[in-house]
Amino acid sequence: MAIATGRNTFLQRLIGAAALDTAIYEEVEGDTSATAQAFLVVLLSSLAAGIGARGSGETSVATITFISTVALLAWAAWALMIYEIGGRLMPEAQTVVDVGELLRTLGFASTPGLLRVFGIIPGAAAPALVITALWMLVATIVAVRQALDYTSTLRAVVVCVLGWTLAITIAVVLGLFFGPALS
Repeated sequence: MAIATGRNTFLQRLIGAAALDTAIYEEVEGDTSATAQAFLVVLLSSLAAGIGARGSGETSVATITFISTVALLAWAAWALMIYEIGGRLMPEAQTVVDVGELLRTLGFASTPGLLRVFGIIPGAAAPALVITALWMLVATIVAVRQALDYTSTLRAVVVCVLGWTLAITIAVVLGLFFGPALS
């Protein structure tokens, strides 16, 4: 299902990343000029989380900003956990950890998070969050397998699920201590 031929456009990369195309993840892994694109995907995905929260009744700018910020920090925490667990605790013999390569692939794995904006539709916030979170988890598994040169998908699953669990815990704690009061 590889659609990568030569160098793809940003839109083709987004579509390929969402489609879990390993060739796209390999392409962005090796393309240092894709770092800004990956960062943009993460920022837009985080903003989409904040905007999508409006569908659950969270309408203040402060709340949308807070949710967007927590989404960004959760992604950063997840990326850090993946780096530590996947690159340091559970590497395979051929694993070479390059922070830039890992961050580029993880950034593009956030592509499904752009769809969190559909949470703005009343009643769609929870389904949009759940569907995109699971889709991003699967995309991240593909990204980690490619970036860390794993031969085992199971190893990538374990790294991502452990990292995801820790990152969500961090996001929940941030929300409990620093989030807006719910009425």
